This record gives sequence, structure tokens and C-alpha cells, in this order.
Amino acid sequence: MKIPNFADIRAAKARISSFVNSTPLLTNKTINELSGAEIHFKCENFQKVGAFKFRGACNSVFALDDQSASKGVATHSSGNHAQALALAAKMRGIPATIVMPNNSPQVKKDAVAGYGAEIVFCEPTLEARESTLDKVIAEKGHTFIHPYDNYNVICGQGTAAMEILEEAHDFDAVIAPVGGGGLLSGTAIATKCINPSIKVYAAEPEGADDAYRSFKAGEIIPSVKPNTICDGLLTSLGKLNFEIISKNVDEIFTANDDEIKSAMRLVWERMKIIIEPSSAVPLAVVLKNKELFAGQKIAIIISGGNVDLGKLVF
Repeated sequence: MKIPNFADIRAAKARISSFVNSTPLLTNKTINELSGAEIHFKCENFQKVGAFKFRGACNSVFALDDQSASKGVATHSSGNHAQALALAAKMRGIPATIVMPNNSPQVKKDAVAGYGAEIVFCEPTLEARESTLDKVIAEKGHTFIHPYDNYNVICGQGTAAMEILEEAHDFDAVIAPVGGGGLLSGTAIATKCINPSIKVYAAEPEGADDAYRSFKAGEIIPSVKPNTICDGLLTSLGKLNFEIISKNVDEIFTANDDEIKSAMRLVWERMKIIIEPSSAVPLAVVLKNKELFAGQKIAIIISGGNVDLGKLVF
């Protein structure tokens, strides 16, 4: 199993820099006072398609050789990766097919279609998604771009941490949410290579804590019937992701949905920016463990801001 290294992430940054947004690091005096820490938020809610996912999808699409690219790309996703891959393919001028569950939110269907991708609908089960995708790839010859268990995706996601540490090297910790582990994997590699003394932490909902349990057990424990408002963090860890996380992440913390809602609302009210529930988990973890993070300078990656405004959690 080939593990990405810092040179790969640096190459990804050079490859995608003209396509992605270099997102800002924002701070808030009230949140710092409440937490007892100095928190810098890396705002990937301002990324194209509203989430960090565009970095990995963009790197994967533009890393393809011309012959492979001409045959197009495909994935199965009902979330941010679907939109990200559709837009990246559009930017390169190649076909994209997205397998989506037929119960996906209309706003997400519209977004994927708006970026020019072909949508193939399937039943809302993992088995149906995978079997439908297999048929698409067999028929069209597309390259499968996995949402997180993918070498080039991980390298692309790591560019967010590179940007953070280009602004300042003196952070005590970097915290990212974890679902499948693409963002966390890339963040861990980049951070530990730039400054090994910086702690890399993951934040996960209690109702979908398979990464926490896997990390403690030393083997992947699949996510079974996750129950959380964080719809972006429901997937099990990928194999490559787990390999990287096991070696480079210092600790995984959890927070419950009430704590996540409170953190999310705090960011909306005090920072005046829209973030999705998954993005609020790292702040919830800091507020829950104030004694651990007191006096530290912390970078938190806000993973995205794609919220259905008709179904707010608060």
C-alpha cells in the first residue's frame, strides 16, 4: 500500500493552485475567550462547491494522463464529493458520471447536474451504489475517484493544512473532523512533515464514532447504523486512510450532537458565517476539553458550509 508523502502534497498544491480558492484563516475574540484558547479557523466553507472536497477531486482529475482523462471519471456520492468531482471534470472538459441514491436531497441533485455531470440514480444502499457504479465504469470506461480512500484525493486534501502552516508554523495543534478520513489523512501528513511537534487531532460525533473506536483498537471497526446530525461524517474509515491516521494522528476526540449544535450556533452567531454540522465538531471538542486546550494556539479546519437552510438543526 503506497502511502502519500509530503512531496506528493506539495505537487498537488502546485497542480491545483490555479483552480482552488486559497481560503482564509479567521479568528473570533468571543470564541477565544469562551474556549480559553487562540483558535484560527481554516474556512473551507469558502472553497469552491462549499467544501474542502474540491481540493481532492480537483487533484485527482488533473493528475490523470490525457488518455485516461478523455474517458471521464465516476464516483458514487450523495454529498460534497459528487459536486466536487462534477466541477473538477467540467473544468478539465471531460465527462463525469455520478451515481446518486434516489433519495438524495434535490438541492444536491441540482448542484451536480448544474456542473454538467450525468447522474445515474440507484437505491439508497451501499450495495446498490457500488454495483451501479461498477456497471457505469464497465460501460463507459471511466476512472473511479473514491471520495476518500484514494491516493490523489488524500494529497489534495492535505493542501489545506499546507496553506495553514504557510501562514504560521507555531500552532500547538491542528484539528480536523473525521468521517472516511481523507481530510484527516492529508492534514496529518502535511502537518507532521512541516512541523512534527504540532499535535494532530481528529474530532468525531459520538453517534458515529467508528474512527475513535478503530484508532483505539488498532484495526478498522466499520460504522454501523450511525446516528448523528453530522451527515458528512457517517462513513467508515478507508484502508489507506486508517494506515495514515494510525501512524500520524495523536488523538481522536468525540462530542455529542447537542455539543455540536451549540458549537455550530456559536460560529453562526459570532463569526457570521455558515458552517455545516460536520464542521462544528472540532470546536465542540475544544469547548468540551477546555483544560486540555487552555492557552494553546489551535488551527481548526472548517470542512464545509453546505446546509439545507429549510432544515436547520437549531
